Amino acid sequence: MAKSPEVKLAIFGTAGVGKSALVVRFLTRRFIWEYDPTLESTYRHQVNIDDEAVSMEILDTAGQEDLLQREGHVRWGDGFVIVYDITDRGSFDEVVPLKNFLDEIKKPKNVTLILVGNKADLEHSRKVSTEEGEKLATELACAFYECSACTGEGSINEAFHELCREVRRRKMIQGKTRRRSSTTHVKQAINKMLTKISS
Repeated sequence: MAKSPEVKLAIFGTAGVGKSALVVRFLTRRFIWEYDPTLESTYRHQVNIDDEAVSMEILDTAGQEDLLQREGHVRWGDGFVIVYDITDRGSFDEVVPLKNFLDEIKKPKNVTLILVGNKADLEHSRKVSTEEGEKLATELACAFYECSACTGEGSINEAFHELCREVRRRKMIQGKTRRRSSTTHVKQAINKMLTKISS
């Protein structure tokens, strides 16, 4: 039996935006009120996406890592979820510096990510409009979701599944490019040998 493809996802965002709550909601369909914000956790999860079994490894970062730890998380991940809290303008302002950090570590590869505005149930305390989230996602060339880990509203499952799809699409494209380039090198080597022989 073929091994199900594995996708490694890392969740980033400032402390208190609800990263753990979001991951737990996705994995268990439940909301847990209390977390230790200094804990970092890794979860394994098997999921069916487009009729194919996919093994996910999800790294829930603490949001308080030092630079070296954070760099290690970025190198480890295939895809990234950047989370901000719609009631906290500061967490939204951290999105672009975070994306720049991902780009810096992953270059020359393009970073595969989604942007998630969490705590959509706290509409009365909203500081970041849906339009601002959409606009930023367009600038970052990524998908955007607004949801609530607390109530489960929004497309939390869809967000994680879409990120998995995108990671797998890019892996397939990179695999094809790599194969093509190695074939090209072989052709060039043979052509050089033939040129030497004929000269």
